[in-house]
Amino acid sequence: MSLTLIIILILAGLLLLLLEVMVIPGTTVAGVAGFGLIIFSVWESYHTFGTPVAHFILLGTILLSAITVYLALKSKTWNRIMLRTEISGKVNEIDAEKVNPGDCGKTVSRLCPGGKALINDEYFEVHTNGEFIDQETEIEITHLADNKIFVKRKT
Repeated sequence: MSLTLIIILILAGLLLLLLEVMVIPGTTVAGVAGFGLIIFSVWESYHTFGTPVAHFILLGTILLSAITVYLALKSKTWNRIMLRTEISGKVNEIDAEKVNPGDCGKTVSRLCPGGKALINDEYFEVHTNGEFIDQETEIEITHLADNKIFVKRKT
């Protein structure tokens, strides 16, 4: 095997490892293939050129790998890839101005014992005290507790 082919395989292996680290999450075929290409290239250099030349190839591969990882992590590549948006929504927080005990509405789904209801022209996740209520049934809010809306059938 020629020295040019060994260098090309080492560079291809580094490219696949870099792709694994920067783009593809987890352990995938790209990372395993990249690592395998580098190991095979170094092993083949020992087999083809002997120990002195292969030691230089191994040292060069280690240095090139370290420089590649350093430059990849330093060059703000992560800033280009990362998600910059913020999630401003809140889960399980009920606006006390929108619903109050005594308000009426209609179930959208079956409450067994939880489901969706339309109250004051807005959809809410509601709960009962254990009873099952069919959809399209008139309901009334009994109380609010722990950011949950509890309802009963409207009488």
